[in-house]
Amino acid sequence: MSGKIKILYVDDEPENLVGFKASLRLDYQILTAVNVPQAIIILNEHPEIRVVFCDQRMPGKTGVDFFEEIRMTHPLPVRIMLTAYTDVESIIDAINKGNIFRFVKKPWIEADIIWAIDEANKFYMANSMLSVKNDELQKAYNELNKFAYSVSHDIRGPLSGILGAINLASEIDDVEEMKEMLFLMEKSVKKLDAYVLSMHDYYSLQRGELKITEIDFNKVIDELKAIYSVLAKINNVTFDITIDQGEVFRSDYAPLRLIFNNLLSNAFKYQDRNNKSKSVEMTVEVKNSVATIHVKDNGIGILGSHVGEIFNLFYRSNSLEVGSGFGLYNVKSALLKLNGQIEVQSVLHQGTTFKVTIPSI
Repeated sequence: MSGKIKILYVDDEPENLVGFKASLRLDYQILTAVNVPQAIIILNEHPEIRVVFCDQRMPGKTGVDFFEEIRMTHPLPVRIMLTAYTDVESIIDAINKGNIFRFVKKPWIEADIIWAIDEANKFYMANSMLSVKNDELQKAYNELNKFAYSVSHDIRGPLSGILGAINLASEIDDVEEMKEMLFLMEKSVKKLDAYVLSMHDYYSLQRGELKITEIDFNKVIDELKAIYSVLAKINNVTFDITIDQGEVFRSDYAPLRLIFNNLLSNAFKYQDRNNKSKSVEMTVEVKNSVATIHVKDNGIGILGSHVGEIFNLFYRSNSLEVGSGFGLYNVKSALLKLNGQIEVQSVLHQGTTFKVTIPSI
């Protein structure tokens, strides 16, 4: 029954409802109503109704008035008028007010009804697809607006820093002061480079296809360990890694590496500078064809009101560190490609733990 097209027929004559349902029940799921209030209730309870037939001469409210009402409240179902009358004014009202799809004369012929349903269903499907495409287009437009703003803000910031350092350097003769300006320029360039890399990751995830290979987590982590061990030493952060993989695991290497890299980057970036015992811990366990990853830090933490938003594009939970707003959004996008899940637990000024689960493919 669930695979059949749902149709609502509204008519104040019960014998017409019985005949309609008896003729079409084998091919369609037929719902009937003897008045407009009952029809509204059925439409509310069955939002998947695709076609609505209604008799024009209804007591209390005509078919035209009924269609005019549901045109606003239930715009998706295709509206078809049934009438034994050829009143021109009714037809004009039905077209202008009810925006009907088609007329069928009473007494109706089964072949005409089936043809009308078939055409109405095609129209419904086309409108539904158009609605989805419009929603996708609006989402893309909103994302483009945010992207344009982010690019102008996050690229101009480092560039302004570089230009400012250059202007100052042009008036400096002291070598030590010149080195300080070069250091500031280097810092700005690194920020700009990190932002460009984040954008590259973002578009790679949006357009790339999965490339499944056998994953050795020890090798994946070794590549990142070399980078973050140096960072840990420079910033006096205890960095511990535990890997337990006793079985074969298959996935896409690139999204996996992106997930590890972004989570570790945040763990180091958002450390509490006043904490003398800073730490980052990462564990990877592969069991029953599922990889479970924990990345834990004792950094500045995340406000409870921000936790639900940190995976949104361009969202930044605080202004203490410069970020592109791409990192955790890219992590979420990568996990969607891998059918993975992510959970976060965080206490302000005590630290954050991310738990990631990814099934083997």
